[in-house]
Amino acid sequence: MNISQKIVSVRGTQIGGEQPCICTPIVGASMEQILSETEEVCRKRPDIIEWRADFFKDIYDPQKVLETALAIRKIAGEIPILFTIRSEKEGGNPVPLTETEKIRLFIEMCKSRLVDMIDYELLYEKELVSLRQVSKEYGIRMIMSYHNFSSTPPKEELVQKMLQAESYGADIAKVAVMPASPQDLLVLFQATQEARSQLSIPLITMSMGGLGVITRLAGWMFGSAVTFAVGQNSSAPGQIPIEDLKEVLHIVQKHMFHG
Repeated sequence: MNISQKIVSVRGTQIGGEQPCICTPIVGASMEQILSETEEVCRKRPDIIEWRADFFKDIYDPQKVLETALAIRKIAGEIPILFTIRSEKEGGNPVPLTETEKIRLFIEMCKSRLVDMIDYELLYEKELVSLRQVSKEYGIRMIMSYHNFSSTPPKEELVQKMLQAESYGADIAKVAVMPASPQDLLVLFQATQEARSQLSIPLITMSMGGLGVITRLAGWMFGSAVTFAVGQNSSAPGQIPIEDLKEVLHIVQKHMFHG
């Protein structure tokens, strides 16, 4: 399959090209914290910023969410913004919203065009399809994701999740799992490589926790298009500071291509 079929371009950032993109989460609770975090993160020049709105204490107020998104956009400039309300079932912070209210908020965000991408779990099949229609209508890219904080399912199941995301019309498929042993890391790498050869969309995969760190550093070699790094505060176990991640990627690529 031609690699160019798998590139999603967002504000000039290529997701799924030769280079892995570095995405840094913003996890502040107040607007003030979010904006100072965004400023600090932007100085470190990530490729993508993910606003994890499940950490925002005013998430129940759509107006405040939109105001905050506008303020993030002003600081981020041309850095693509991914908007996520991670479900509590998949490791997110508890939020005082029903699934219907969440979808309503996602729709408002798509209409505002203040963000470039949204992430929603494969778990909610019914809502997924209607949200996909809205995001398409407003030109907002959609990541469909699966997170497992307790284990690493078999390779076939992980590949199936990514194929499922593609069948629902995802722009990008994402899988994050918890390893119990180095063997689980191989399962993730193999699933990534296999899905990469079967899918015509970019994918994002990782193993979480300390044991999973190697997947954040080397996942791109197997076909993962994005790796998550810490700008200021981590949103998942095992995230590496962005400076360290950039340095390691630089060293590996320097010796791999010019060694």
